[in-house]
Amino acid sequence: MTQTMRAAVLNGPQDFSVERVAVPVPGASEVLIRVEGCGVCASNVEPWEGQPWSTWPGAPGGMGHECWGTIAAVGEGVRGLEIGQRVAALSERAYAEYDVAEAGMVVPLPPELDGKPVPGEPVACAMNIFARSDIRAGQAVAIVGIGFLGAILTRLATDAGARVIAVSRRAESLDLARSMGAAEAVVMDDHWRIIEDVKRLTGGRMAERVIECVGKQWPLDLAGELVAEGGRLVIAGYHQDGPRQVNMQMWNWKGIDIASAHERDPAVRVAGLRAAVDAVASGRLDLAPLLTGDYPLEDLGAAMAATRDKPGGFVKAWVRM
Repeated sequence: MTQTMRAAVLNGPQDFSVERVAVPVPGASEVLIRVEGCGVCASNVEPWEGQPWSTWPGAPGGMGHECWGTIAAVGEGVRGLEIGQRVAALSERAYAEYDVAEAGMVVPLPPELDGKPVPGEPVACAMNIFARSDIRAGQAVAIVGIGFLGAILTRLATDAGARVIAVSRRAESLDLARSMGAAEAVVMDDHWRIIEDVKRLTGGRMAERVIECVGKQWPLDLAGELVAEGGRLVIAGYHQDGPRQVNMQMWNWKGIDIASAHERDPAVRVAGLRAAVDAVASGRLDLAPLLTGDYPLEDLGAAMAATRDKPGGFVKAWVRM
């Protein structure tokens, strides 16, 4: 096996270079993965653009955390995983040809997924968010923001028997939501009109479950307005550009549950990854219409720009090695 690899390094705002660096060595209970591909997460965009607390250069491969590939080496004490096995993993530096992961955070991919891109980590997030949402048949579920995550949650909620009201800015996103089973699609353009639309669509009750998938202040404000009394607001958007204000008086009055649905417990995260692999392998979830752009590692900056700007028909980018 080669001793060096290509890895993307963030040198400054919107400035990636591909460097040749040493291949990492797996420690005890770790595996080395020859990366086939890595999904581009929307949470990457703000660090790529530069935040006041950012420092450069970043770690080789840094920010890449949605990888799949083939096990190239195993560390001491690893059991149940073999060299040559194709896997999805929860790792941290996968914008590179190789990355290491804890063996317990790796899930084998079945033959049904041979040759297919499998960014398991974001699907695992969706599975865990869905579990935290406690969605039941017959409920009205408003999903604010239809990208990769919102689309998967639309399918999962619809399959659970809920009536999904999709709220998103782009016509293409609303079309995607309908294709994933949304019963209603509401353009996200006017705050008060959206509230009135959801009120009308729910017979005045509003939605028993609202999932916010954007990670910005206004969608969070809007999501709070759309929750029914005694309902649940699920925060799935990744809020990383500063503090948020919330209408606590309204939240108190409605008596709603708040679920910040970003899991950090390793056992919960890998359970979500197993559920994700099962869902995709069984055909319950089809990722093909959601993975709309693949880029070589050298074009990672272009993949970030597409993730930010969302050109026509864009849902999610991934990087191939």
